[in-house]
Amino acid sequence: MPSFDTVCEPDLTEIKNGVDNTAKEIGTRFDFKGTSASVELKEKEKEIILIGDADFQLQQIDEVLRNKLTKRSVDIRFLDKGDVQKIGGDKVKQVIKVRNGIETEVSKKIQRLIKDSKIKVQAAIQGDAVRVTGAKRDDLQAAMALIKKEVPDVPLSFNNFRD
Repeated sequence: MPSFDTVCEPDLTEIKNGVDNTAKEIGTRFDFKGTSASVELKEKEKEIILIGDADFQLQQIDEVLRNKLTKRSVDIRFLDKGDVQKIGGDKVKQVIKVRNGIETEVSKKIQRLIKDSKIKVQAAIQGDAVRVTGAKRDDLQAAMALIKKEVPDVPLSFNNFRD
């Protein structure tokens, strides 16, 4: 029976390269000279940490990071910005979480969407992915189009297509 998996998986290698390129640019830019501006990636927690002297500087670092990630074909919707925190003196820090896996609310929404659409496919939640199975390949492609159209705020991809 044909099936595919709906997943939300970033390319962590490209994210790491984007963060490294951002760190290089911060080191060479004139407006960041002599400041505590920095960016680092914690791969285990899948977090990007921005550190700067003021909120304005954090916004500049974030803009550079987003440009670098976009050039590397990383979808910006993978990034969840946290709150700006003071870390002593006049320095501020912001944690950006990298989304990995579909949250339970979104997977339930996808499952409900497929069930309500009357397309002859079934959706099953499997951990942080949603497996969609159906009798016909055309039905699966219709389900893919429906999911892409109805869930625009999550960077979903489809893999493990079996015929």
